[in-house]
Amino acid sequence: MIGRQLNQYVIQDLLGKGGMGTVYKAWDTRLQRHVALKVLPQDVTGDPERRRRFLGEARAAAAITHPAVAQVYDVDEADGVTFIAMELIDGDTVRRLIERRELDLPGALDIAIQAAEGLARHTSRELSIGT
Repeated sequence: MIGRQLNQYVIQDLLGKGGMGTVYKAWDTRLQRHVALKVLPQDVTGDPERRRRFLGEARAAAAITHPAVAQVYDVDEADGVTFIAMELIDGDTVRRLIERRELDLPGALDIAIQAAEGLARHTSRELSIGT
């Protein structure tokens, strides 16, 4: 995928892989900024349930405005590839910090609190929309 262009996004580097997709660093040629591009794996693109969950993840994240949650800029499809374009956050992943034994208890608690605040923002938004 590196070097490939999906709409206005030029994929530059692999950032990581997870259960819901692969994340790349990409350049947005329209807005002239780097983004994180989360790509649904090709082998599950045809699975309606996985695609629905992937798009649901994009909608859920887009509904949250919180410093602990990356902003979603776009969700789209190009050349049979489904992807989410989101804010690129500079820094190490929690996994890398743990692997290098650089995450102490206060640091882990800080990350957990930020994640909980972001989730609480999403939950409270869902509750206010439903009422």
